[in-house]
Amino acid sequence: MKLPNLISRRTLIAGATMLGLAMSSAAAMAQTIKVAGIFTLPVEQQWISRIHIALNAAQERGDIEYVYSENVSNTDYERVMREYAESGVDLIVGEVFGLERAARKVAADYPETAFLMGSSFAPQEPNFSIFDNFIHEPAYLSGMIAGAASESNLIGMVGGYAIPEVNRLMHAFMNGARETNPDVTFMVTFLDSWYDPPKAKESAFAMMDAGADVMYAERFGVSDAAMERGAKAIGNVIDTSADYPGTILASAIWHMEATVDTAISAVADGTYVADDYGQYSFMEYGGGSLTMDESLIPADIVALVKAKQAAILDGSYVVVINDEAPVSDN
Repeated sequence: MKLPNLISRRTLIAGATMLGLAMSSAAAMAQTIKVAGIFTLPVEQQWISRIHIALNAAQERGDIEYVYSENVSNTDYERVMREYAESGVDLIVGEVFGLERAARKVAADYPETAFLMGSSFAPQEPNFSIFDNFIHEPAYLSGMIAGAASESNLIGMVGGYAIPEVNRLMHAFMNGARETNPDVTFMVTFLDSWYDPPKAKESAFAMMDAGADVMYAERFGVSDAAMERGAKAIGNVIDTSADYPGTILASAIWHMEATVDTAISAVADGTYVADDYGQYSFMEYGGGSLTMDESLIPADIVALVKAKQAAILDGSYVVVINDEAPVSDN
């Protein structure tokens, strides 16, 4: 006669277990952060790609639901920001160079939405955080390699715009080159464009015609010119050495995972505030790294660079940050 009661208890236990699992699943779903990326260039572009890769990785882990818009013009950016905010996304990630005022106005209008934007200026309370590609440390290391490699003592440098994000990398690179080659000089030019490979290539050709034998490829197109002329190049943000065999000596690589993951975590636990996330691009946090083709670099220079990298990581050497526009020596 007690058998029905036993079955009933088991049924109740099983039912409670299923209910608990369902509630846990619902809670997990509720904690999934909705993130929108807004980019002014294709997601394949070197700088944008690092953000896109980090957000995709977070989505693959199940931490976020991720959607994005690419090739958004500056004149259309504010509208797209508002549409995503109105749709209920929790976090909007992008870059607002050239449209700071409009972007910050949107953020002020949607205080419950978190914004994490590439910017040259300060955070804005309560919800507008900023980040930047502070990879000046690996840029310095790549400069050490470039300085040692230059036989003509002339290095060419082609950048996008003379803004702090670019300037600090160039200055760090130049300082690194001077460490291994005190006689080195530089030719510097800016394209006033984030993506114009033909123009970058022509600028690089002109510098090599003037005697540059190592090129700093802050933009696409420079490494193409270097490979055609048999010169060496230094990469930036991403590793393109496989596309330019025998050409890329080293690259300063940017990793956005630490920046993105820290922001997502803050949104998830309700602690997100306006902050400067720039530090998460430092080598200390895994936000920057150096790749080297050791087959193209003398062993003593590789050892010197590795020793300097260790000093940067343990804090005994600090790479100077200089946001002023660099200029040519000649």
